[in-house]
Amino acid sequence: MKIISSLTRAAILASSLTLVATSPSYAALPFQVDGKELPSLAPMLEHTTPAVVSISVAGTHEVKQQIPDAFREFFGQRRGRGAQERPFKGLGSGVIIDAGKGYVVTNNHVIDQADEILVTLKDGRQVEAKKLGSDAQSDIALLQIEADDLVEIKVSDSDELRVGDFAVAIGSPFGLGQTVTSGIVSALGRSGLNIENFEDFIQTDAAINSGNSGGALVNLNGELIGINTAILGPNGGNVGIGFAIPSNMMENLINQIIEYGEVRRGVLGVTGNSINPELAKAMDLGTNQGGFINQVMPDSAAEEAGIKAGDIIIKVNDKKVKGFNELRGKIGSVGAGNKVDITLLRDGDEIEVTVTLKSAPDTNISAASLHPTLDGAKLSSTDDNSGVTVDDVSAQSPAAAIGLRKGDLIAGVNRKRISNLGDLRTELEDVSGVTALNIVRGGQNLYLLIR
Repeated sequence: MKIISSLTRAAILASSLTLVATSPSYAALPFQVDGKELPSLAPMLEHTTPAVVSISVAGTHEVKQQIPDAFREFFGQRRGRGAQERPFKGLGSGVIIDAGKGYVVTNNHVIDQADEILVTLKDGRQVEAKKLGSDAQSDIALLQIEADDLVEIKVSDSDELRVGDFAVAIGSPFGLGQTVTSGIVSALGRSGLNIENFEDFIQTDAAINSGNSGGALVNLNGELIGINTAILGPNGGNVGIGFAIPSNMMENLINQIIEYGEVRRGVLGVTGNSINPELAKAMDLGTNQGGFINQVMPDSAAEEAGIKAGDIIIKVNDKKVKGFNELRGKIGSVGAGNKVDITLLRDGDEIEVTVTLKSAPDTNISAASLHPTLDGAKLSSTDDNSGVTVDDVSAQSPAAAIGLRKGDLIAGVNRKRISNLGDLRTELEDVSGVTALNIVRGGQNLYLLIR
C-alpha cells in the first residue's frame, strides 16, 4: 500500500514492512577515524543537511466501491465496480542532487498520485515542485524546483560500501522537521523482500521513521550512499532493520529519467533461481552463491553474449552476486543499450563476458501522462535522439482525433526541437493554450495543434 499517511507494506517473513521506520538501535560512533579524533558529526552535517528537504503532498486517489447490479446500468457501468475520488495528504523527504537544475530525488510512493507537491528547504523556504518522472518498480522519483542558493549533496560510489561502515540517516519524521540519526551498514545486496520489483538494498540499523521516505543515507564524509525506503518490523515497529536504495542504482535510474522522461530498463533475457545448498549439491556446482540460469531467451542479450542455461552468474561489473534476485536488481537499474561485464561459472571454470542489454518489451509510455489531448497514443524516444516515435494510436481516441498516426515522429514543440521524451515532457509542461507539434511523416513536415 503506497499511501503516505499509513506508510505500511504487506507482511513478509511473518513481519510487516513499513515504508520507513521508527525508533532504532543506535550504533556507537568511533572515537577516531584514520587516527583523528571525531568528537562530533556536526561539522559534516552543517554542510550536508541543507541538501535534504521535506516534501508534503496532496491529491486524490481512486477508491473502488461496489455498485449494486440494479444500479450499474443507471451509472453507465454494466460490469465492474464503481469508483470515487478521495483526497489524501502525505509527508516524505527528498535529496537535492543538482543545485543548478533544482533536481530533487525521492521515493515514488511519496509523490504517487499527488496533484500538489510542496518542498520545504532547511532554511524554511517553501517551493512548488514539478514531477519529471518516476519508476514505481524501483520506487524512485525525480522532482524539479526553482530556488536560489540551493545546496546539493555529493553522490558516493555505493559499490565501495562495506558491512560495518558508519551511516547517517537524514529526513523529516512525523512532520517534526529535519532529524539526524546514526548507525552502520548492516548488510549489502538485500533482495527478495517483495518491497519492490527490483531490489538491491543497503540494510542499516540507523533510526528511520515515518516521514523519512526519500531521505538521505550518507557516510561520514556527508556523501549520499542511499535513499531511505523501508523497514522490517513486527506490527510496523522498528527492530533496527531499515533499507535504502543504493546511490549507484538511484543514479542509473535518475539519469534515464533525465534523458528520456522515463526509465528505459535494460533486459538480460534469462530466467533462473538463486543457488541454495540442495541445488549446489545436486548439480555439483562448486559454489553456494550466485544466480543459476534456467533458460536463455532466443535473440536475447544473454544469448548474443554466449550465456547458456546451466551457467551461474557470480559477478556483475566485478561485484559479487549472492542470488538471482540480487542479479535482477543490479541488471534492472542499468539502462537499455548499456554494457555490463558478467563473470559466470561454467563446468567449474570462470568465464568473462560483456553483455549489451536490450530494451524491455514494453518501453513505450502513454502520451496522456504528457498531455490529455494525446490520450490514446503510445510514445518512445528514438535511439538516435531525433525525437519521439508514435508507436501506436488507439482508434477514436483524442490522439487520433487531432490526426496523430502510428509511425509519426514528433520532432519539436512550437518550432523548438526535441530529442527525447524528457524534452517533450518539459516543453508540454511549460506551454499553455494552443500548442503546435512538429510532426515528420513520410519524409514530410506538418504541424498538429493541441490545446
